[in-house]
Amino acid sequence: MRVEVYVEGVVQGVGFRYFTQRIAKEIGIKGFVKNLADGRVYIVADGDEEQLDKFLSYIKKGSRSSIVRRVEVREIEESEKFENFNIRF
Repeated sequence: MRVEVYVEGVVQGVGFRYFTQRIAKEIGIKGFVKNLADGRVYIVADGDEEQLDKFLSYIKKGSRSSIVRRVEVREIEESEKFENFNIRF
């Protein structure tokens, strides 16, 4: 299962992408995270339903230094194969 996630709030410049990568690797999620020009963070995550539920619960809470105000999640079609979870710049 693959989802795309848009995260709004204080999520840039506070280590949120590194937090996301660490959690993804712990849970076994594959995909990527990147900052968007509008201040949001964009995530593409692959995993089974249980893994994604756990991952998204962490994302909704955020890291200690972030403030997550809104999380939008959509299931999407697979377009590329991911071997791991990376930060994209």
